[in-house]
Amino acid sequence: MITLIRLDERMIHGQIAIKWSRHTNVDRIVVANDAASKSSIIQKSLLMAAPATIKTTIRSMDDAIDLLNNPKCKDLKILVLVKNPADLIRMLKSVPDIQKVNIGNYGRVEAEHEGHKRKSYGNNLYIDDIELPLFQEIALLAKDSIYQTTPEEPAENLGKLVNS
Repeated sequence: MITLIRLDERMIHGQIAIKWSRHTNVDRIVVANDAASKSSIIQKSLLMAAPATIKTTIRSMDDAIDLLNNPKCKDLKILVLVKNPADLIRMLKSVPDIQKVNIGNYGRVEAEHEGHKRKSYGNNLYIDDIELPLFQEIALLAKDSIYQTTPEEPAENLGKLVNS
């Protein structure tokens, strides 16, 4: 079962390895990203950042969707990480029963759309006018969608944040 799906452009880093994995008490991490699944360098970096006690896999979007729809995953506690809002929407439409969506870090590393300046929606959330409708769609698709960088910070309702 997917305990949490998180959009975080850095995918696995300290906040994930130390804070979110412990907070959610997961036993698996699935990184769903086409570029990472094709790059041994990115895979090695992500696996080095992953907690040693949690089985971690890096899959293409198609492979991750197939894996997460496998009935064998129902008994696991899985943290799914995606890098961008389009991939999150695809995951929400392809994998039933995703209960909780967490928007973490986005917009500092991801390439900007030329001529479209990003606006701050939080400490680590920067969205331009091309991306804003994607985040609004996420808020509609997800039963529980929040923006929260770390578990210690207060969670903010994503719909209220991107529709204000």
